[in-house]
Amino acid sequence: MHIIISNSSSEPIYEQIVRQLKEMIIQGKLKEDEPLPSIRNLARELKISVITTKRAYQELENEGYIITVPGKGSFVARQNREMLREKYLRIVEEKITEAIEAGRVIDLGLPELQEILRVLYEEG
Repeated sequence: MHIIISNSSSEPIYEQIVRQLKEMIIQGKLKEDEPLPSIRNLARELKISVITTKRAYQELENEGYIITVPGKGSFVARQNREMLREKYLRIVEEKITEAIEAGRVIDLGLPELQEILRVLYEEG
């Protein structure tokens, strides 16, 4: 598992772990029922506190991305891919709506907004 932690990011470390693991699960890089590294092993690998790793795993479990079986470890939970897609589609729609509203404040037209979106999408 390849998780990159940025100490210069304003995003807390546990949130960086949560975000990256969610992405791996949604993209299918981590499969259903696949075991995750133990909290201690991941903490050691990332050179971070066990408490930080535990918090990330707890957040993922609370959101239904992983399950923890006492004595056996943490595993990728069975996901309803369509529900996950819908969840992220709503997030995209909210962010685009915010961008449209900000653009209207400065009289940004649809062609300009589409060009910004196209450029940013191609860069990513």
